[in-house]
Amino acid sequence: MDLLKRLVKNKLALMGGIVVVVLFVVSILAPVLSPYDPDAINVKEILMPPNRLHPLGTDELGRDILSRMIWGSRISLKVGFVAVGIAVLIGIIVGAAAGFYGGWVDSILMRFVDMMLCFPSFFLILAVIAILEPSIYNIMAVIGLTSWMGVARLVRAEFLRIREMDFVKAARSIGASDLRIIFRHILPNALNPVLVAATLGVAGAILTESALSFLGIGVQPPTPSWGNMLTAGKDNMEIAWWLSVFPGLAILVTVLGYNLLGEGLRDVLDPRLKER
Repeated sequence: MDLLKRLVKNKLALMGGIVVVVLFVVSILAPVLSPYDPDAINVKEILMPPNRLHPLGTDELGRDILSRMIWGSRISLKVGFVAVGIAVLIGIIVGAAAGFYGGWVDSILMRFVDMMLCFPSFFLILAVIAILEPSIYNIMAVIGLTSWMGVARLVRAEFLRIREMDFVKAARSIGASDLRIIFRHILPNALNPVLVAATLGVAGAILTESALSFLGIGVQPPTPSWGNMLTAGKDNMEIAWWLSVFPGLAILVTVLGYNLLGEGLRDVLDPRLKER
């Protein structure tokens, strides 16, 4: 409850939280909020500008842009949450093992992390997606498998700090197993920076999915995605500005919302700020 109060008092976190909650509600209620079938083709309404019947206009096949954006929010949030879930899970496992055991285990795992960080993440994702069949499941897996290194470093640093505290030494003295110490005593106290990283990671995953879909190797048509809507829009930019502007604004607002929420969480969870 105290965390929630501090979060509400933080204006940046509050703004970001409102954006995130609205997007989440829109994605959940997409079947109810969508005025048209997002895949319904209407040759009589091709490239119509925003009007009373179609508030955000129609695309080159006469499909309603608002409906496709509402359904596209589901794709973006699904990719963001699943990809970050994979990254956080791997990062916690690697970081916990490295920070808890130290020594040669730490050296081997951290050198592997350094090796992964040497590869430009986006180009690595491009290479893997180009080999695999483009699909939303491959995108979620690849983004998650190439973005866990930062979480691993954060968890390792927290474990190195917490494992020397008195309550951990007390747990060792009474014969608690390593797994119990890791998951019962250390990990719950090391999750604050992970929560911040996960929130910021959702924004990064959504942006990466949009970029991949824009390049044509992400979510494939006719499934609506903000990224592939941008791709369709660039071919008609001179005569149908709304095809690019509205999906671009959706991506901007979503990424900004998660970044604001992540920065707000960082301020709220900083123990030094609690003393003020």
